[in-house]
Amino acid sequence: MNEKQHIRNIIDQNVHQSRIDYRVQLEASVDCIRFLLRQGLAFRGHDESENSSNQGNFLQVLQFLVDHNDEVRAVALKNAPENLRLTSPRIQKYIVNAAAVETTNVIMRNMSDAFFSILVDESRDVSVKEQMAVTFRYVDKNGCVIESFIGIEHVASTTAISLKKVIDALFSKHGLSFSRIRGQGYDGASNMSGELNGLKTLILKDNSSAFYVFASIGSVVNIVGASSKHRDILREKQALKVIEALKVGELTSGHGLNQETEIKHSCDTRWSSHYGTLLNFTVMFSSIIDVLDEIAFDKVSSDQKHEAFISLKLLQSFDFIYSLHLMRIILGITHELSQALQKDGQDIVNAMDLVKVCKRKLQTFRESGWLSLFEQVVLFCGKENISVPNMDDQYELDNRFSEATTELLLCLASLKLLLLECQLETYIDDMRSNNKFQELQGIADLAKKLVETRKHKTYPYVYLLITLALVLPVATPSVERAFSAMNIIKNRIRNRMGDQWMNDCLIVYLEKDIFNSIDNESIIQRFQNMAPRRGQL
Repeated sequence: MNEKQHIRNIIDQNVHQSRIDYRVQLEASVDCIRFLLRQGLAFRGHDESENSSNQGNFLQVLQFLVDHNDEVRAVALKNAPENLRLTSPRIQKYIVNAAAVETTNVIMRNMSDAFFSILVDESRDVSVKEQMAVTFRYVDKNGCVIESFIGIEHVASTTAISLKKVIDALFSKHGLSFSRIRGQGYDGASNMSGELNGLKTLILKDNSSAFYVFASIGSVVNIVGASSKHRDILREKQALKVIEALKVGELTSGHGLNQETEIKHSCDTRWSSHYGTLLNFTVMFSSIIDVLDEIAFDKVSSDQKHEAFISLKLLQSFDFIYSLHLMRIILGITHELSQALQKDGQDIVNAMDLVKVCKRKLQTFRESGWLSLFEQVVLFCGKENISVPNMDDQYELDNRFSEATTELLLCLASLKLLLLECQLETYIDDMRSNNKFQELQGIADLAKKLVETRKHKTYPYVYLLITLALVLPVATPSVERAFSAMNIIKNRIRNRMGDQWMNDCLIVYLEKDIFNSIDNESIIQRFQNMAPRRGQL
């Protein structure tokens, strides 16, 4: 008998061919899903029957692939086994979940055991479900500051305890420890940043080193502009201030002058809007203080009373006034450049001229603008009855730093302080004599250059100090961008989208660079191991 015709060999050949066909078919489905995920497109159509003129994006893209690839045409759609077409919604969700898990695993590997900050925000989706987005900020092995989207979770309740439970589950899922957190970033909502029972406080109980960075002006805008009542009070008080200033001659009257002003939210992607916010905030400072005072000491119970009280204390400090005027000047210098770069048809020559002008003005301010700034701040503080510290006084550590900051310094001191001191002396001398470190623009560039030159191994404690400074968040736009993406993924037409399905799509959509670095084989293997499959590789 011919060995090639033996039944066992025939079966083996058929099995081998079926495995090849299955891989081609599965890779075709993965390729189609990759395209849809990167573009944030819907998968299914209203009518996916064979006679439909529009079967939905997934089937249409797969049909296009079949029409232009003979190898795929031989095994997909009509030529696929009836019970193994790999086109059902369940299969699509399995593949997307495999892609999301692989993407998240790459993020976790990049983080390794590094210190990180957690940024959290909440918002409602199109189906009016409360969603909480979580982003991690860390310094990777190349010394680069990275903010990675970790996931979005539906929360039935928005209390701080409920949010903390969801974060606990998220940390447990990814094998993370609260001991590695070194910073927290939230909006000004009391359930997030409240001093007594906010999410910030609950995380600090687990890890006292998870320091909180708070965007004060944004929070004040949220408090004062939270209701039409508060906005009306603010307008009335500002109008009275203007009338009083006109009477004493601080303001002059005239056509188009002293028009009604309101504080407004700044746009994360347009720096010119930040400048406008700071200008209005400075002009309306007295009125804002009056409104916050009414909210903080209102006899009627309010969720914002505590936040208003904290904001009052913060705003009526020399440190805040100094920072307010400094940022107003810096953004004022760069305002014309920001406006010009946002115009259509901007030519590169004109843009470069504006950059040069902006750099000269910043350098002039750096060299000779500090005294003028200080005089403006002192004048403003005198007008608003804010105490100005004596610059000739000597400050003890306990008076200069908060309790939390002092604790951080003491923790750092435990890292063999004597060795760190010697290391700093050597490090400073090395940096001054090394031409590679002469043109750096900030500590972010410094961290990357230290890794690039392998000096982060030579000066580990110095590098640790730098990374601790870098991981502290100063704002939460990356989390807010997640909600913008959520409105693209889960829109009015896709309003019945499930939570897990939306989370998986969002992870891949927001972390495109990482997703693009993952090959099909990793996704396929993950998909195969998720459940028993009829097809075998």
